[in-house]
Amino acid sequence: MRLSEAADAYTRELSDVRRLSAATVRAYAGDLRDLVAVIGDRDLADVDLEHLREWLWTATRRGDARATLARRTAAVRGFFAWARQTARLEVDPALRLVAPRRGRSLPKVATAPAMTAVLTDAETRAHGRDAIALRDAALVELLYASALRVSELCGTDVDDIDRERRTVRVVGKGSKERVVPYGAPAAHALDAYLARGRCVLVGRGSGTAALFVGARGARLGARSAYDVVSRVVSPTVGQSVGPHTLRHSAATHLLDGGADLRTVQEMLGHASLGTTQIYTHVSAERLAAAYRQAHPRA
Repeated sequence: MRLSEAADAYTRELSDVRRLSAATVRAYAGDLRDLVAVIGDRDLADVDLEHLREWLWTATRRGDARATLARRTAAVRGFFAWARQTARLEVDPALRLVAPRRGRSLPKVATAPAMTAVLTDAETRAHGRDAIALRDAALVELLYASALRVSELCGTDVDDIDRERRTVRVVGKGSKERVVPYGAPAAHALDAYLARGRCVLVGRGSGTAALFVGARGARLGARSAYDVVSRVVSPTVGQSVGPHTLRHSAATHLLDGGADLRTVQEMLGHASLGTTQIYTHVSAERLAAAYRQAHPRA
């Protein structure tokens, strides 16, 4: 089997069988296409470790970030492990392929006072009963209250909201479903949006089950949700902010407020506790910064 043929089959496996996100499938497919472009569309059994090292070295000289190189390494290791099982490949050339060490970078986090100011301002603007302002306030409140991914938010339907229990049902990575709580301010913003905002927006277009809709009544996309967050949050926070910043901020503020790590892991939908632990580093960094600023013997 040629390398390109195997890569196409593996991509279909990731999408149709393992049900990985579209973004992950696109990234891995691009990595494998790049491998074919660098080492040639040779027979799968002819690929060896030196070919893979040459490929990574080419990417390094091209200036690919360490995170990208690590993902490329993971992509080919997964690909050849799959090929060993399904294509009866005798030797896995990626077994000894080592990913470059990733540098740790802490996620951007908005302070709790800044988020309070943002949400208060959004609520004030929503008092004018403008449908877009009502939607924007509810969207930002729910993102921050439940620490949702933007894809989860945009995929949420009206029926996924339990207004009595104040929970939202979302489908996360790997098609895993979870139920996440939200607080009273988010409940107030959602109730106002559903009562006076969404009906106006949906009335402008075709009927949809989507919770958040655009100006023409169709389901709001991730790009539009990003624009909403940037427009509403960034001016107050003082930096460029997207939906994931609200997720990072919510997780950090939960830990700062005393929530245990396992609870935050379940709320975020992380498969590994290690992924959630980065937020403990964020909190520690904020604590150290406050100490250096305030303590007389810092």
